[in-house]
Amino acid sequence: MQRSFGPPRQSSGQANLNENELAKREGILEERERQLSEKQKLIDDKLDGLEKLRKDLVEKLEKSAKMPADEARKVLLEQVEKDLAGEISKKIKEAEDEIKLQADEKAKDILAEAMLHGVTDYISEFTTSRVKLADDEMKGRIIGKEGRNVRTFEQATGVDVVMDDEIPDSLILSSFDPIRREIAKVSLERLIADGRIQPQRIEEIVAKTKQDLEKIMCQAGEKLCADCGVYNLPKDLICLLGRFKYRYSFGQNLIQHTLEETQIGIELAKMIGADVNIVRLGCLLHDAGKIITEGDEGTHVEKGVQLARKFNMPDGVVNCIAEHHEDKPFSAVESIIVYIADAISGARPGARHENVGDYIKRLGDIEAIALSSEGVEKAYALQAGREVRVIVMPERVTDDELPKLVHDIAERISKEVMVPGAVKVTAIRETRVSETIMTTPS
Repeated sequence: MQRSFGPPRQSSGQANLNENELAKREGILEERERQLSEKQKLIDDKLDGLEKLRKDLVEKLEKSAKMPADEARKVLLEQVEKDLAGEISKKIKEAEDEIKLQADEKAKDILAEAMLHGVTDYISEFTTSRVKLADDEMKGRIIGKEGRNVRTFEQATGVDVVMDDEIPDSLILSSFDPIRREIAKVSLERLIADGRIQPQRIEEIVAKTKQDLEKIMCQAGEKLCADCGVYNLPKDLICLLGRFKYRYSFGQNLIQHTLEETQIGIELAKMIGADVNIVRLGCLLHDAGKIITEGDEGTHVEKGVQLARKFNMPDGVVNCIAEHHEDKPFSAVESIIVYIADAISGARPGARHENVGDYIKRLGDIEAIALSSEGVEKAYALQAGREVRVIVMPERVTDDELPKLVHDIAERISKEVMVPGAVKVTAIRETRVSETIMTTPS
């Protein structure tokens, strides 16, 4: 018996039925595809219509507002900001009040800390120096025959020698200029130790002392710069700053004042983030004009600015000097710091004495008037300005011209300087002839 393995054969009726079913399903799919295409076209048409409508609305809005879209957006933002301005202002005011409370406390801490770093030893200034003598006999030797020694000493140093019977074994050297007074004191001590007190020796000792004092002032300038943390300054400028050692402003020693101010200024600069080096140099040089004796024109601020430019100091330092008394508007925070530090050091209780400053200025004015006269070589104000000693150049002023010169100086002093009481003007004209010979021993 033969068997057949495989799929059963379909009859012709079943094959026709499958073909009809497939054709029917294909028709249904085509219909659905057609419907989907129509819906997609309808959606696209609607989108195009919406885009056209949007553009029409934008055009109408722009025409109505008469501005482009970007400008309209800006106006809208401005309106929103205006609506919020009240709320913003309230928040800002609250923040400002809180900052002020914190700033006041912080400012107190900063100033207290800065002043703590500026503490220095302070000694009040007087206008006299006292020299101790071994006995009254030494006082007589200093006076000399008919007073020639003491007159030579006063003429060479420009100080007034006061011999008070109520102060035994002592001499008082009086001068408003501390450098002159120091030269006189050291010279007198050297003369006493040397024992040869006579006019020629006095002049030699005074000249030598002036040279030595210049070295001392240079050393003082170097120490001041080192204490302030400033290095590599020109040697001439350092020596000039050393004159602070014997210079006082309203009774306050300028070395102490400068060191104190610099320390305060540095701390303030560090705390608020300013340029420390500019403040350091500005504080160190702010009063340099007070020690410039060449020329009488200009304030100490103007002279200080000229000096700083002469030594090519940075512009920031020059501005600190120019603005530390508010002669010019502040150009930077460093200038403000120098101004504040100067005010703290100079205005603190006990730092300065106004009457001493007025006194020193008055005597300086008297000497300046005398020195500005033709033919005058030296001029010294003595006895608190009640006497002015003028030394003239004999080759330029004759004996006949001397009375008129004295009269003119006295007239100018009476008109230009307020001096209580009478002022005596004494002019000295001296001609010296000397010769040196060589002797041959027999």
